[in-house]
Amino acid sequence: MAGGIFTEQSKKLPGVYINSKSQPQVQSKFGTRGTVAIAQALSWGAPGEVVTITPGEDLTPYIGYEIGADEAQALREMMRGTDVSDGPSKILLYRKTGTGGVKASATIGNLIATAAYIGTRGNSITIVVTADPDASGSFDVETIVDGQVVDTQTVTAISGLEANAWVVFSGTGAITASAGVMLSGGVDPTVAAADDAAFLTAIEPYTFDVIAYDGDSATVQASYATFVKRMNEEIGKKCQLVSCDLQTAYDSKYVILALNGVKLEDGSDITPSKAVWWLAGAEAGALYNEDLTYAQYPTAVSASPKLTYAQQEAAINAGLVAFIDDFDVVKVLEDINSKTTVTAAEGAEFKENRVMRVVMQFCNDAYRYYSSYVLGKVDNIPEGRALLRGWLIGYLNDMQGNNGIQNFAAEDVTVEAGEQPDGVLINAAIQPVRSIKKIYINAIVNATGVTVTVA
Repeated sequence: MAGGIFTEQSKKLPGVYINSKSQPQVQSKFGTRGTVAIAQALSWGAPGEVVTITPGEDLTPYIGYEIGADEAQALREMMRGTDVSDGPSKILLYRKTGTGGVKASATIGNLIATAAYIGTRGNSITIVVTADPDASGSFDVETIVDGQVVDTQTVTAISGLEANAWVVFSGTGAITASAGVMLSGGVDPTVAAADDAAFLTAIEPYTFDVIAYDGDSATVQASYATFVKRMNEEIGKKCQLVSCDLQTAYDSKYVILALNGVKLEDGSDITPSKAVWWLAGAEAGALYNEDLTYAQYPTAVSASPKLTYAQQEAAINAGLVAFIDDFDVVKVLEDINSKTTVTAAEGAEFKENRVMRVVMQFCNDAYRYYSSYVLGKVDNIPEGRALLRGWLIGYLNDMQGNNGIQNFAAEDVTVEAGEQPDGVLINAAIQPVRSIKKIYINAIVNATGVTVTVA
């Protein structure tokens, strides 16, 4: 199905086309969240495939390591969430294919054990073959990873062995006992910009709220920025990119950039590129009625580097997300994107990610509902258009009830016949709720005490 924005009512494909813009001279606003997508250079897992991870489940089948391992740091940080919002409900993980990757293997007599995937993680696998004392001619073949037995099979010949999650067995003939042979020769692939291009092609059919790029190439980062712009404006899937500041001015409501990093209580140094992991997960997990301004980064003990007042002000002016120290915890200075230019069509409110979450929630939900229940099913007559209007009024009333928008009334939604006989034009005026970000206090001292006035 087609989607995206429209400049005139002349589309050829059936679809839902949605524009979001500021009402001239009026502060009208919009925003949403849940799924984050990321490509990683890993030492285990199916290369070139998108896998879906639900936070809390065992990561071993996907990356070869448990959540506490150093190698799982990216996913671990992504799942942390904040003190005001949850982390993502789903992670779409893509292992970069790269070139030159080799599977680890070992030979025990006639038996060949080969790692299920390319990469150095395969070098941690050991195969132990022990004669079964209770059954003459039978052998127990154990697959051991990091000292833990992950698979045991009892067979009389190599042909009886089946592949498991870690190794594939091959060879013919009798089995030879062995106290243990570790697989070796596993090599991680060398990744390049082409792997990120392949990721963007692979991830396009999926639905996600945030896509993360944690690399250091300004050229590759620009390709991600172009991708999210196309997803929003041509395909109609609303999403944002989270990356770090590589000195590129995107001036885009679709791009969120981290300026600095943090230090964690376990001593880990989270550089700006690594901070992308947490920020991407936090942005994906934040709901349309939540703001990450002054949200805490759990387990962080200091911003790195620490920023002066002038540097903090410069970060906001440049459209960068900065981490700051505040009463012994680390917080997000302001939940903004890289948009810096204000126009009549897109006002200053579009700099705020809470507003963007409202806009994206609205657009994605309207896209999903109308494509599922209206296109090709409802007649373009007054009664049919009334159905479209009724659903949207109910939806926006629910959003208002959750403090996503305010000052909404049914009269703010109109549904008209379009310029084409199979088209309709919907106008919906919505005013997203914004968070309190500035508190001004006048403390007036007099002879009898202190009078405090909050402005």
